[in-house]
Amino acid sequence: MKRTSLLLSLLFPVCAWCADGTLTIAVVPKGTTHDYWKSVKAGASAAEKEFSNSSGKVKIIWKGPLKEDDRTAQIDVVQNFVTKGVSGIVLAPLDSQALVAPVDLATASGIPVVIIDSALSSDKPVSYIATDNKQGGRIAAQQLVQFGGEKAKVVMLRYLVGSASTAEREDGFLEEIAKHPTVTLLSTDQHAGATRESALNASQNLLGRWREGVTAVYSVNEPSTVGMALAMNENGLAGKVIHIGFDASAPLVTALKEGRIQALVVQDPYKMGYLGVKMCVAKLRGEAVEKRIDTPVVVVTKANLEAPEIQALIKPQGE
Repeated sequence: MKRTSLLLSLLFPVCAWCADGTLTIAVVPKGTTHDYWKSVKAGASAAEKEFSNSSGKVKIIWKGPLKEDDRTAQIDVVQNFVTKGVSGIVLAPLDSQALVAPVDLATASGIPVVIIDSALSSDKPVSYIATDNKQGGRIAAQQLVQFGGEKAKVVMLRYLVGSASTAEREDGFLEEIAKHPTVTLLSTDQHAGATRESALNASQNLLGRWREGVTAVYSVNEPSTVGMALAMNENGLAGKVIHIGFDASAPLVTALKEGRIQALVVQDPYKMGYLGVKMCVAKLRGEAVEKRIDTPVVVVTKANLEAPEIQALIKPQGE
């Protein structure tokens, strides 16, 4: 083990503190397209400014794959950061299994890793910061029954195989719906894919199949919710079929205002980015680190949309 660690240190020289006292924190999102990740970046940037102090400067490096289904690209990004010897890594793994080896490599090279947003099947990360996604799914189910009734006929649009966060939202939803035996599940096995375009296609197929029977739909993240909302518009079902979504972006907030979406289960991506960098810096500075931090979800409806605390949460932050 000592020989392995020595070899890794030679191959991947890590200098946590640069010559000028700077900590370099690589922040690696699942993708860089959707508004959700822009808010994560804004939170990370806020932490960068706050924790640059007399103890040393902090610099974040933001890089991730363009699309959220490009496992190879995300693996390459993490491995390249290890090779360059960054001080620490904040990672939102787009696959709970595929990113285990790169994280193991980082840890063996002396680079602490903080996981945000979505779980990794590893005990190596120093902290995990995310929503209780299963509880988020349960809340979505409760909202669907509240709006759609005990005799709702439901289509659920999944996201991607391997995405731990959305899988938990799907599981939580199904667990809660099982408590309502008169609710009918028409379809629960279709995946939206990583983009709004693929989500639109999947939604079109689902609505085409179940158009005459569906009374409510559940979509599990931003791209799947946008795709489903577009398909509902195109099929003349918006406002007629109940739609419960997850996450918020400008098109989804507009749809909520117009009554085309009834509720959004919303996370706090800004806080995830901020706390991810905070915990990474704390670990590097020898300070206390929280192993698990839960960032709560909030239900946003037309009724509470204009509340100041909701507006602060749903407005996309950063570029």
